[in-house]
This record gives sequence, C-alpha cells and structure tokens, in this order.
Amino acid sequence: MEKRLYTHTGTFNLECGGKLEDIQICYHISKDFDPYAPNSKKVIWITHALTANSDPTDWWDVLVGEGKYFDPRKYTVICANVIGSCYGSTSPTSINKETGRPYLLDFPKTTVRDIAQCHHLLLKHLGINYVDLIIGGSVGGCQAIEWSIMYPDTIKGMVLLACNHRFTPWGSAFNESQRMALFSDNTFSAQEYTITNNKVVTLGGKSGLAAARSIALISYRSYKGYNTTQYEKEQDCIFPQRAASYQQYQGKKLVDRFCPYSYLSLLNLTDSHNIGRGRDGVDNALRMIKANTLCIGIDSDNLFPPQEQKYMAEHIPGARFTEITSAFGHDGFLLEWQQIKDAIEKENLI
Repeated sequence: MEKRLYTHTGTFNLECGGKLEDIQICYHISKDFDPYAPNSKKVIWITHALTANSDPTDWWDVLVGEGKYFDPRKYTVICANVIGSCYGSTSPTSINKETGRPYLLDFPKTTVRDIAQCHHLLLKHLGINYVDLIIGGSVGGCQAIEWSIMYPDTIKGMVLLACNHRFTPWGSAFNESQRMALFSDNTFSAQEYTITNNKVVTLGGKSGLAAARSIALISYRSYKGYNTTQYEKEQDCIFPQRAASYQQYQGKKLVDRFCPYSYLSLLNLTDSHNIGRGRDGVDNALRMIKANTLCIGIDSDNLFPPQEQKYMAEHIPGARFTEITSAFGHDGFLLEWQQIKDAIEKENLI
C-alpha cells in the first residue's frame, strides 16, 4: 500500500465548536489506485483503533496485505489516520497558525462524528462514490457506525468488531484513569518541545503515558489471557514480577512510538461516541443504517462485551450477530483473524 497526504483547504468546523484550518489527512491506499481512471475494484475501507496508524499491513497484517484476505491488489483498500493522532494527520503537534506554536494541550476536542466527516471528505477527494465494505474494531468500529449513519448511502457493507453504539461509563472510567495518569506527570503540563528536522518533538509526559498505557492494557486483555501468558514459572516465588515487567514493557513500547498529547486527544475522542446524540436516541439512530451489517463480538472482551454488539445487531435493519472465541479479550479483534475471515465469508459481505 502507498502512503499519501490530503489537505482539505479552508476551515473545518468541529462538533464541539472549535475549528481547524487546512486539515491534513494521512492515508494509505492500494498502490495502483488512480482517481482519474475507472476503477472496477471493490472498495474496502478499514478504520483503525486508538493508537494504530493508517497502514493496516503494519498492525493488521494477519488480514491485510498481498496474498492476505484483504489483498490491496484485488481490492482498493484504504485506511486513513484520524485527526488528533500522531501518524501524519493534523494533531496536537501541528502548528497553530494563530500562535505559531504547536497546539499540544490547546488542540481542540474532536468527536467521532468529526472523524467520519473528514474521512468522507477524503472519500470525495478520491472520486469514490461508495464503500463496498467498511470494517473496524474498537474505536475503529465506532467510526464506521457513525459514518454509516451520517452518510447512509455511501456505505454498502459494514463489519463492526468489538465496539458499541455509545461509550459506556465503564469505558469512560478507564479513560479518566488514564487522563489522571497523564496529568500526574508534571512534565506533561509543562508542554516542552523541540523542533527537529521541521518536526515537533515533545519532551514531557513520558511517565504519564506509560502509566496510562498500563491501565488501558488491563481493559484490552482478559483474566485468562494474563494468567496464561504472565504466570510465574517459579512455583515458590514470593513477589511475582512477570506481569509487572510486562506492564512496564508495554508502557515503554507505547512511549517510544506515540505522543502523549495525541493520546489525550484520542481518549477524549473515544468518550464522545454516542450515535443517539441529536437523533432521538440510539435505537432510532441504529434504524437509520442502510448498510448490510455484521456485528462481531468476542466472548472474553471486558471493554466492549458481546451483549453490546448483539444489541446493535438487534436494532440495525437486517443486521446479524456472531461471537468469536479468544483468550485475549478485546485485543482478540487484532488476533483472531481466521474466525473474523470465516464470519465475513459466511455472510458474503464482499
């Protein structure tokens, strides 16, 4: 797949009342895509989760890539980075034209609807009239369902993985705990940065981000998963260290690749998810969906349990629900590729 940038010139008004000028959207697309040539290939749009990027062959390589189920040679495969993320789209490290400095903590709050709107702008820029299949897990699924409501004639088929119709108090509690971790690091509020090779590099917030990731990871995994992979081999150990070391490792791993200010922005984005807002409730919003929809739940998912996907399937016209099995909780949507593939094939969605 090929990495590209699209700049939408002018003012982009945000749902919360803020605005961004000349937003930039980083996206990956099949290498042979030509917007000026007739394209008979089916369009597969992949929406990414919280800290992923626009290259699904990087984070979902079990399903996306040459010779894989979503083969970019067979289909026009597209994935766009959300605004607020640190992987090429407009974000907290972008320069605020009014101040001449990076936004950092002043980056305006964005919502899932804002993401659906800006990615629809990208779709129009590419000259594509509709998407044959949109698929996303976790916050990616939230983007997909919002898009299918805002632009119902654009989405023909949809797979919603491990997501819901409205972010729950359970999920918001995890998010607030992560925000508390970020702000408990005094270097985060200091907002220090440097510019290297014309790129803003943030200097603080690393300890807070590592702690926030540790909190999040517990919500992504399961009791069985931790007890299987992090169990102490030493039978007589007094103070277990394996799980603790794993949490430290995962925290550092995110710090090495992600911006703490983008992380805050995306936590706020997730909290905004509520398809019923301004639409007379979630049930009415679900009835607006025209896409041929499959909702997939994971039996061990504690963050978005299967009853949430089942509820959506019961209220989206013609939708179906299926449950897959995984020992890895919410993260099963990234790992259980064979079950996901089988479920999509069974429903003849592409």
